Amino acid sequence: MQNNKIYKIKGMHCASCAGIIEKTLSKTGGVTSASANYGNESVHLLFDESTVSPSELSKKIEPLGYSLVLEEDSKNKNENATEILKIKSKLMVAIPIAIISLLMMIFEVLLKYKIVGEMNQIVEKITYYSMPVLATYVLFSIGKPYLFGVYRFFRYGKANMDTLVGIGTGLAYVFSLFVVIFSNTLLKNLPNVVHTYFDVTIIVVTFITLGKYLEIKSKIKTGDAIKKLLNLQAKTALVVRDGIEKEISINEVVHGDIVIVKPGSKIPVDGILVEGSSYVDESMITGEPMPVHKNINDSVSSGTINTTGTFNFKATKIGSETLLAQIIKMVEEAQGSKAPIQALADKISSIFVPIVLIIALLSLVVWISFGYISFGLISFVSVLVIACPCALGLATPTAIIVGVGKGAKEGILIKDAATLQKLYKVDTIILDKTGTITKGKPTLVDIKNFSKMKDEEFLSILFSLENKSEHPIAHAVVNSSKENNLSTLNILNFKNIEGKGISGTINGIEYFIGNKKLIEDLKIDFDASILEQYTQEGKTPVIVANRQNVIGFVVVADEIKNGAKESLSNLHKLGVKIIMVTGDDQNTAKYISSLVGIDEVVAHALPGDKLEKIKALQKQGHIVAMAGDGVNDAPALAIADVGIAMGTGTDVAIDSAGIVLLNGDISKIVKAVKLSRITMKGIKQNLFWAFFYNVIGIPLAAGLFYPLFGWLLNPIFAGGAMALSSVSVVSNSLRIKSRKL
Repeated sequence: MQNNKIYKIKGMHCASCAGIIEKTLSKTGGVTSASANYGNESVHLLFDESTVSPSELSKKIEPLGYSLVLEEDSKNKNENATEILKIKSKLMVAIPIAIISLLMMIFEVLLKYKIVGEMNQIVEKITYYSMPVLATYVLFSIGKPYLFGVYRFFRYGKANMDTLVGIGTGLAYVFSLFVVIFSNTLLKNLPNVVHTYFDVTIIVVTFITLGKYLEIKSKIKTGDAIKKLLNLQAKTALVVRDGIEKEISINEVVHGDIVIVKPGSKIPVDGILVEGSSYVDESMITGEPMPVHKNINDSVSSGTINTTGTFNFKATKIGSETLLAQIIKMVEEAQGSKAPIQALADKISSIFVPIVLIIALLSLVVWISFGYISFGLISFVSVLVIACPCALGLATPTAIIVGVGKGAKEGILIKDAATLQKLYKVDTIILDKTGTITKGKPTLVDIKNFSKMKDEEFLSILFSLENKSEHPIAHAVVNSSKENNLSTLNILNFKNIEGKGISGTINGIEYFIGNKKLIEDLKIDFDASILEQYTQEGKTPVIVANRQNVIGFVVVADEIKNGAKESLSNLHKLGVKIIMVTGDDQNTAKYISSLVGIDEVVAHALPGDKLEKIKALQKQGHIVAMAGDGVNDAPALAIADVGIAMGTGTDVAIDSAGIVLLNGDISKIVKAVKLSRITMKGIKQNLFWAFFYNVIGIPLAAGLFYPLFGWLLNPIFAGGAMALSSVSVVSNSLRIKSRKL
């Protein structure tokens, strides 16, 4: 059976690590595909579990220094926190040693230019012989991962960032040790080769370890969205079993349990209210700040917070079925997915390390051939240290992780990184009308009372009769009347007049409620022209009459969503063309479009027509997004470059889309477009700086500019630049969090 799963990876330190893991696992029998992501240190695997198990896959990469974090391995849950503490404790020792080494370097520079005098001979001797000891400790204790990188390179032929740093600092250490041991012989035969580079080993290892520490801390912040979503989950639930209230673990809740939720409590699972009512804060799921009123038969979601009253609900979805669990899974998968723009960075990273090794060796050989052994060693170490492809590997995934996380916080669920990249290029958005621009359910929008009755009395007659009808328009009238707390009157002789309306007797008077045809059949004199304006606007007049006269009418319509006009105006400001494709008639479509500012209207459209419209636009070179909420929208959502499902819609529509707007708020379309543009801008900035560091740094480190300008990069500055490049890329990605959508 094919298993599609994401696993965290232990031991992944750089982009080339991701490439090694991908290649190794992809070549394993039973694995269909493997995609490693350095940004969140994970691998997305599609494999046949009957052929190869997760533990066997882990064993494949363990000799290379990596392993899968399996579900049953609970001790790995706080892996990053543990790693940070380990690195921090090592840095507490390494940083003072590095500072001493740096002061010694500064002293040597000042001595060279005769700014300071000669060092006391005793102090000089102590320093000379203590540096090898300090360098030995730093390299073999703090620098152990880099030495293992060298071992794995010679043992398995796999090179990563640790390999580069290990070879560079290791060679500087061995060379310096050789100079110290054979100093007397070298002074006689090679007087210009007595300089040691223990300080380089100490400071570079410390710098790079400090950079790794800052990088891990920053990367943890990029994944804050998942952490916050996980914290939303309740740990326990108060259920009624055998008539007794009982607090149980969230994992023990079963379908059909009656769950009690008290004020201030988190809702533990999804369900339907069966008793009571309350206001529920759904902001952490939908992004909307105002609590939502919940009555009997309304649904509630896990992770949301009950603010006022106590209510009971029936558990309908538990564990991984809940909306919150699905959101967490979707965000995790999206954060672990790769945007197409990352392909270039991945390709470069995969061939980067071997090329860097060749450049470093060439620079060493060239300098030695000209008699500059010290320059050769400096260039060799500098090239290896500065050329780490970490920044390149972090450029795309960190921005994607932050962007997807920010979207989730706003109630915008992005299913994968490719969708986010496509949305950035969208120039045309096709909108369905019902449920997207409008609320999707009829409501009472106008009342015309021609009688001498008060409006309350007039509406009570209407409400009492419509309360017995099953017609969708009747539901709109009833809902509105309930909101106004109108009383129900006693009705006799209720009749349903098919295709026309209803009738019934209240207080001895027979009333009729229905359409124009019903009034014509009753031969009641009535000027129906006053209804034409409403029908042209796509609204439905409901006439109320007695045997002699029309006593008034009400107007029912599918109202435009709050903020729809402003949202569409903001989309225009972003340079997006808006087309409304609807099954409604031309009059209704044109009227709605005139209210909200639609560029083009396609009326009387069947599901196939929406499909054809998208295909036609795509043939013209447009990048098209489709937003809808119904089953009939699913084919169009699937074929569009980007499908946007309104979260209030059907599961089919949501499954077909690349983006889900959790509470169906049209303003979130604008936020989604802005988010994609901010994220893509961040990725491009990251890639520019990552390439810039390497394009400028490698020639400088190799000594290419020395003959022209006398520039030669010290390995210490190379280590600082490498650490700075990774930290700057992650920091730039974190800026996306603070951007306003």
